[in-house]
Amino acid sequence: MMEETLSIRPADLDDINTIGFLAQQIWPDTYGKIIAAGQLQYMLNLFYSPGALREQMVDQRHQFLLVEQGEEAIGFAAWGPTEEPGVVKLHKLYVLPGQQGKGLGKSMLGFIFQSIRPEGATTLRLNVNRFNKAREFYQRMGFVVVREEDVPIGNGYFMNDYVMEVAVPA
Repeated sequence: MMEETLSIRPADLDDINTIGFLAQQIWPDTYGKIIAAGQLQYMLNLFYSPGALREQMVDQRHQFLLVEQGEEAIGFAAWGPTEEPGVVKLHKLYVLPGQQGKGLGKSMLGFIFQSIRPEGATTLRLNVNRFNKAREFYQRMGFVVVREEDVPIGNGYFMNDYVMEVAVPA
């Protein structure tokens, strides 16, 4: 049997339902042992409802990508501008649990670097939950922890994060 082709492409408003569906599959595995079920559901709705994704794409100017294996979406990422010149924020980078460890995250970061380098980006910044094993992936990709922060997100919930940064490769 032939391997199905992997592709990374920009995502747009037509992909909102696909991104939300992926998040519903990925988040319980990623955060189920880290945050309470109520907070997990609250955050999924806050960040991945169709209205929230539309606002991120249109009003906040976040750019999204999808990773597809054949016709099936298996991962996504999003990034956008910050107030600081040269600094771009990585907001999301997720791959289905069964597809992790295959180099897809690294490939998505490469796609993002290629997209932001011509725009004058010098630094890619992200927040990662302090107990998320993805922090180790980011460290392998060259990101370093620059600080910790607790971000209030409403309903009495906080995101307890490390802020990490990496220089955009030339």
